[in-house]
Amino acid sequence: MQKQLYKKELYDLQVELVKFQKSVIKENKKVCIILEGRDCAGKDGAIKRFSEHLSPREMRIVALGKPTDKDRSSWYFQRFVPHLPSGGEIVFFNRSWYNRAGVERVFGFCTEEELRAFLQEVGDFEHLLIRSNMIFVKYYLDISKNEQKLRLEDRKQNPLKQWKISPIDEKAQEKWDDYSLARDEMFIKSDFVYAPWFIVHTDKKREARINIIKHFLSLVEYENKDESKLLYDNDIVFAFSNEALQRGKIFP
Repeated sequence: MQKQLYKKELYDLQVELVKFQKSVIKENKKVCIILEGRDCAGKDGAIKRFSEHLSPREMRIVALGKPTDKDRSSWYFQRFVPHLPSGGEIVFFNRSWYNRAGVERVFGFCTEEELRAFLQEVGDFEHLLIRSNMIFVKYYLDISKNEQKLRLEDRKQNPLKQWKISPIDEKAQEKWDDYSLARDEMFIKSDFVYAPWFIVHTDKKREARINIIKHFLSLVEYENKDESKLLYDNDIVFAFSNEALQRGKIFP
């Protein structure tokens, strides 16, 4: 996507996002958007484009750090509950409770029993969110192995991005297959009719950012919605399905 077209489309979509937030505030809606994905898949960049022109008083970005001893001794979902949106709020989770099915599983930070309990309980937890009239959307940002390698190298070389490098990032390529197995089971066990997974191909950053915003806005209702600006590419953003997994539509 050419830079000029990208800027024009992004501006139009951010105007639509402001309209949406006005309806959230006016109607006291609760909105929770989860962004998961491999390291370097573009979660930070996507959230920045979603949020940069929203009112910061009614919008929050949640990116929790390493759990404390108290967190580890509590019910797993307990540390996330205080960060859920109240009426009139939009909350973005930059990674979420799905850490248990991804990073924690791959690196052995949780036991097999804890993992199985999570996969059994997450559906009930998310059903409670939906029943509370929360707008709840889950995205998984999908990146190819080669593109991740290039972005990891860029992080190492770019002094403005070196804060993003962690010991876990360093193992991202080495653990690629382990992450794939964990991701696929996570999809199969936590793709619910009431809380489906949506996949976003992110090798092309501009196209990914434009299409994830279009897709989200196409799902929600708000005053003066301009449907003509929300036609997204369903090869870039699409609902998870076993067929998509088996056909290789999701990066292996």
